[in-house]
Formats: sequence, structure tokens, C-alpha cells
Amino acid sequence: MSILEIKNVGKRFGGLQALSDVNLSVAENTVHAIIGPNGAGKSTLLNCLVGKLIPDTGSVTFQGQSLLGRKPHEINQMGVSRVFQTPEIFADLTVFENVVIPSLAARDGSFRMNALSAVRGQGDIRATAEAILEDVNMLDKRHMIASSLSRGDKRRLEMAMCLVQNPKLLLLDEPTAGMARADTNNTIDLLKEIKDKRDITMAIIEHDMHVVFSLAERITVLAQGTPLVEETPENIKGHPKVREAYLGEAQV
Repeated sequence: MSILEIKNVGKRFGGLQALSDVNLSVAENTVHAIIGPNGAGKSTLLNCLVGKLIPDTGSVTFQGQSLLGRKPHEINQMGVSRVFQTPEIFADLTVFENVVIPSLAARDGSFRMNALSAVRGQGDIRATAEAILEDVNMLDKRHMIASSLSRGDKRRLEMAMCLVQNPKLLLLDEPTAGMARADTNNTIDLLKEIKDKRDITMAIIEHDMHVVFSLAERITVLAQGTPLVEETPENIKGHPKVREAYLGEAQV
């Protein structure tokens, strides 16, 4: 059963056709990777999913509801969370405060507040935040200031900020960008753990093929704004259209 349906989506910027007749279906409880060369339209497509861009043509539905015309925070409240290339955290707050804020925001619509003050008397929020931090192996760092964390731990913190909102679909925009190999492998393991523990679907944009083939169950290859191939990882490897997209030459 599909949780996300993209049908005939097109997006133009002036004379540039960034997306053209994109059709893509993401099955529930799977990890679906979207790959392609630079300029293939991956980020444009992702921005159409989270309300930062509105397609010129086509439709995007999540659990049967249209995402088009909705603001990013409305899409988030529907159960779609996004992890950015550069972790988006509150650098001057503690790890614990960073995780508490999204829970409170969901309750009263305010995003930033004095989290420690607001959480007093709300033991359910505190317990949920601590449970999420334990899930991402960050509970022992809950009192640290976020700016002092390594890039890998900042990524874990951002994951926790998403998970505390209990999303059904997690969109990951190059989650291992700029990481050392050890941090990349730790992030792969974390995502596998999250997938095993939670009723969650993941759609991932990633250039690192080690990450893609470690996580994805289905892969869609974009080139020049158009899907070329959608296949299992096993069938993607060595596919002539994929080699042509990446290498610029057809393979017989």
C-alpha cells in the first residue's frame, strides 16, 4: 500500500524544466531512495513534497490527502518530517531542550519558547523526550549544549527532533553529507534501528551509494527531471540507463 503518491509532477524555473512528468509511489513501511546526478531534480522534488515549492502540474498526496498548497508546518502536522542536509537545531539550547520544543510546538503552535520552563509539570513530554533520546543513543548527552556536538551527534539530535513528533513519513535530504565514514556508518545503523522500532516510512535523497544500498528497498533514478528507472537495489546495479545517467554514455 502506498503512503506517498506523486503523479505527473512538473516544475519549471524560467526556461529550465526542473521536473517533467514525475510519477513516483512510495510504499508504506519501506525505505525508498531517490538518486541521480547533480541537477537531476532531486531537491526540487523534495521541496515540492514539504511545501517549499508548488508544482506547476501534477498532484502529490500523502495517505490520500493532497499536500499541494499546504504550508510546511501543516505538512509536518500531517505526519511528514524532514531531515535537512545541514542539521537544523537550536545551537544555543541543550540537547534535551531541542527535543522538547517540537512536542510543545505541536500542542500550542509556538515553535520556540523556554523549553525547560514550559515542560515543568508536563511529565509526559519529559518522559517522551527522554525515551526518544535513548532510542538515538543521546540520553547521556541530554544536558550538553547542541553547538558542542559532533556532526554525527547533531544529526542524531535532528532525528530525535523529528521522531518526537511521531511522523509516518521521514524525508531525508542527504543525511550523511559531510560526515566521516565512521559517522556515516553510525547513521546507517541508527536509521535501521528507527525503521525496526517504528511504524515509519523513509524517502531518502543521497549521493553516497554505500548509504543507498545499505538502506533502500526501492530506488528511483532521476535524470534531467525525469524518472529513468525504479527498481530494487539488486536490479539497479549495472542497469544501462543508470550507467548512462551517471557516466554520460550508454552501455551495451
